Amino acid sequence: MLEVSPSRHLGGGWRAVVPVVLRWALPVLWVLWAPLAWWAEPRESTEAQLDRDLVAGRVVTFQRAQGWADDAYWGSRPDLRYATDGAILAWTVPNGQTRYAFVDPPASASYPGGPDLSTNAGQDARLAAVADPWQAGGALAHRIAGTAGLLAGVLTLLWLGRLIGGAPPLAGTRWFWFWVGLIPFGVGVLAWTYRELWRPPSPPVLDRASGWRGVGWLVLAGFGIALLVSVARGVLGTTVVPG
Repeated sequence: MLEVSPSRHLGGGWRAVVPVVLRWALPVLWVLWAPLAWWAEPRESTEAQLDRDLVAGRVVTFQRAQGWADDAYWGSRPDLRYATDGAILAWTVPNGQTRYAFVDPPASASYPGGPDLSTNAGQDARLAAVADPWQAGGALAHRIAGTAGLLAGVLTLLWLGRLIGGAPPLAGTRWFWFWVGLIPFGVGVLAWTYRELWRPPSPPVLDRASGWRGVGWLVLAGFGIALLVSVARGVLGTTVVPG
């Protein structure tokens, strides 16, 4: 009589359960991540709005910077490139949002014969008097951004674990889906979930998409999404389409 090893039976059970769990877990994680990421995304503002927030006591943390750090990973939280003489002032408000404005550098960064920047130094002093440094751990904006980053990280790890350690994908090679998975806003991960878990092709698939095709999709989709976001921001404004 042939006996089946319990460990092998358990392993086969997990192999059957994992795709079912991921089929629901990945979209749910994305749905949880998306509104948090949208809320935490920095919104371009003005010095006038900064003054109004200062007068109303709505500035929680602040920081001068020279821009935002670029990251190829779609789920990473936006980070400032700190610079004491930077031309960007970023600040957080009590509702958990982050705002920034392009400003003149402080007086210490001025040069002989240049414009009088003493008012900018005064503005920095006012901010320091009422607000905490940027990395203050209690700021709601940083907690929301951190939670969004954590959700995106869990989503990415689950997807990568299944892509690398699971059964070979059917619609494309592992390299194809790796590159597609880098498409902004998690669109590529959702595409993998739909095509490989919800609507997989019937095997055998003779012509699976290659890694080079995945690179092509990454470039085309990245360009298309960037163009769409840019147009939407121009039409709806930075409050609705931040960045």
